[in-house]
Amino acid sequence: MTATEGPAYRRVAEQLRDKIHSGELAAGARLPSLPDLGRKFGVSADVARQAIAVLRSDGLVETRQGSGAFIRSFARIVRSSPARLARSQWGAGRPIQDHDTGQRLRTADVTVDEVPAPDEVAAALGVAPGKPLVARSRRFLIDDRPVQLSTSYYVPELVRDTRIVFTDAGPGGSYARLAEAGLEPVRFRERVEARLPDAAERQGLSMSTASGRVLEVTRLAFIADGRCVEFNRMILDAEVYVLEYDFPA
Repeated sequence: MTATEGPAYRRVAEQLRDKIHSGELAAGARLPSLPDLGRKFGVSADVARQAIAVLRSDGLVETRQGSGAFIRSFARIVRSSPARLARSQWGAGRPIQDHDTGQRLRTADVTVDEVPAPDEVAAALGVAPGKPLVARSRRFLIDDRPVQLSTSYYVPELVRDTRIVFTDAGPGGSYARLAEAGLEPVRFRERVEARLPDAAERQGLSMSTASGRVLEVTRLAFIADGRCVEFNRMILDAEVYVLEYDFPA
């Protein structure tokens, strides 16, 4: 079945895709509203919405809360593991995010607080639920677009004399500071879950209310004696990120 013979939303998506690839719809351009698209292609606004969803899943279009749909103006971020976590990256004073994005990613809204340990975090760090922990929360942006939220948790007794308790953790970030404190991470474990965002995550990432998914990445950092010294929960905009894993056979 060709795009011309298929469902109406696929026909609309194919025509818009052709305009994007030809340059008629330029990167960064705002698409017409759903009613306007419907009138242009002779379909309902619901059909136009389905067409935009197809283009969004293909990585060609992004939606911004309260602003509409736009032609994607930058390539997806390929988040490469385990290379991004190598000591050669943070040990040299480079942010691990720069491995994936060069220096395009900007950190904003950094806060450091003392919070009670959630059950899952407490179990990973080997402390009692509710114990006060140091929590570092950050929001990451590219071209002023929020793409990732992140909160890292630490046992206060381990990090209170390091720059981890300040908003600027210094060159190489938290892993470099842990290493300086004799707590060098030697192993990491990541778990990835695709899901719908909650209201706070949707707002933090400026995502469309009607749709959009996030990738929740939970990372644990372990030292040589087997202890977990960091619990990091990251919320990634699934429209922006591609996860890539490279490991030996």
